[in-house]
Amino acid sequence: MSVQVVSAAAAAKVPEVELKDLSPSEAEPQLGLSTATVGAMVPPAGGGDPEAPAPAPAAERPPAPGPGSGPTAALSPAAGKVPQASAMKRSDPHHQHQRHRDGGEALVSPDGTVTEAPRTVKKIQFADQKQEFNKRPTKIGRRSLSRSISQSSTDSYSSAASYTDSSDDETSPRDKQQKNSKGSSDFCVKNIKQAEFGRREIEIAEQEMPALMALRKRAQGEKPLAGAKIVGCTHITAQTAVLMETLGALGAQCRWAACNIYSTLNEVAAALAESGFPVFAWKGESEDDFWWCIDRCVNVEGWQPNMILDDGGDLTHWIYKKYPNMFKKIKGIVEESVTGVHRLKRTTDMMFGGKQVVVCGYGEVGKGCCAALKAMGSVVYVTEIDPICALQACMDGFRLVKLNEVIRQVDIVITCTGNKNVVTREHLDRMKNSCIVCNMGHSNTEIDVASLRTPELTWERVRSQVDHVIWPDGKRIVLLAEGRLLNLSCSTVPTFVLSITATTQALALIELYNAPEGRYKQDVYLLPKKMDEYVASLHLPTFDAHLTELTDEQAKYLGLNKNGPFKPNYYRY
Repeated sequence: MSVQVVSAAAAAKVPEVELKDLSPSEAEPQLGLSTATVGAMVPPAGGGDPEAPAPAPAAERPPAPGPGSGPTAALSPAAGKVPQASAMKRSDPHHQHQRHRDGGEALVSPDGTVTEAPRTVKKIQFADQKQEFNKRPTKIGRRSLSRSISQSSTDSYSSAASYTDSSDDETSPRDKQQKNSKGSSDFCVKNIKQAEFGRREIEIAEQEMPALMALRKRAQGEKPLAGAKIVGCTHITAQTAVLMETLGALGAQCRWAACNIYSTLNEVAAALAESGFPVFAWKGESEDDFWWCIDRCVNVEGWQPNMILDDGGDLTHWIYKKYPNMFKKIKGIVEESVTGVHRLKRTTDMMFGGKQVVVCGYGEVGKGCCAALKAMGSVVYVTEIDPICALQACMDGFRLVKLNEVIRQVDIVITCTGNKNVVTREHLDRMKNSCIVCNMGHSNTEIDVASLRTPELTWERVRSQVDHVIWPDGKRIVLLAEGRLLNLSCSTVPTFVLSITATTQALALIELYNAPEGRYKQDVYLLPKKMDEYVASLHLPTFDAHLTELTDEQAKYLGLNKNGPFKPNYYRY
């Protein structure tokens, strides 16, 4: 997962964002992180299409920018201007996914669990180091920046409610009158009585998020976010709760909604509401619930956000469509997207040894999936359109095929491309009985699930997030999470990995909020390498790790500052 920054002046007007290199004199002092895909998450300024269809819901939100990397972008809007970026063009859903496979590295833990490595591109400024975000060092065209809000996270909700936790009552939280122990009712969660349980989960997460806790301890005295009013739309999990409470400790006021209808932990949302955070989210929201929750965060009498933390652009788009004047006071937007790799065994209790699996796409997520599957003894095939990624797959020992060539024999199909209609109804018709079909892309566009909702096919719920789709002749496939992103629908991402992303988000918010006027122009900015190094250094004590320091002679020989950054901004780890 990565972090990107888009200047809020940039949020005002960025139809086709062209990112430029900072001059050497500008770049050297900057505090930076590794580069990542750029994705401006703001709709056109004034030139948006008022007649465009309403933005789609949250569970199928398109990647930002893709399954391989989960970039976090920060936007720094200019006063009086409404954000715009080609990333928000609703007419081109295909483009939104093109960068998915260029994202962060994937990591394989000893137990075989695969997660995406934090390839954040970020950079922050501290009181003693006046530095600014690095701009993307390469020119990015429309193909990699375009993103369609029409493929947002809640495109189709035929059975959203069926994913609601069966242990809870079926009354909609919107119909409940709940108050926390302080008498506040400014929240909407499944059950406020679950707060104590959720608090324990948050405390466990804190132990695995050392950088955020260190940041909270170091900066809470000076309150660098005092006066910041942050409206957020992300997954609401124990890890996000640590981030929110850190932002609160640094002086910010926060209001939060969920970016995904299935990933909310109800008990964590309750704990946040109990501690005074206005949170509007529960697992199993409907499409209408999803947008209602976002509106409740934004449309508050006497409170107006000046910062946005978004995951996928739905919140940013909603503000643009419904409350465009709010952008006049918004200093910046941090856009974040997290994708990881999910071990299917957690959902289907299936053994992978000897199973034939085809992975569509050999970008960063595809690489991680293949590595994990290979480690568990699977026979892995790969499909690719890019000859470079295809060559990498071949050199890594995987057989490169066309999907049509293996569709009848494989046991599992995993999509990781960020594209649309990768697995079509024709493919689904030809699959063998009990084939598992699932998606690791950030939206549900890769598998043509809509084509399966026809009278001749029977849907049978097996367990949460697992459906049998049965053909008239009795053949069935196993569809996971209705074709939506697996990692947070069916499982979780390790807390320590999320600590890296969340720390970067917090630093990006601090930088944008405190940056003097004029520092960031109307553009998309990437957080610099130096910040990557800083965030990494905050996590090293967990491993009792000891860095080697360059001598003056060695630093001179390499042409580096002995304190970093140690890699150029274009370097990919």
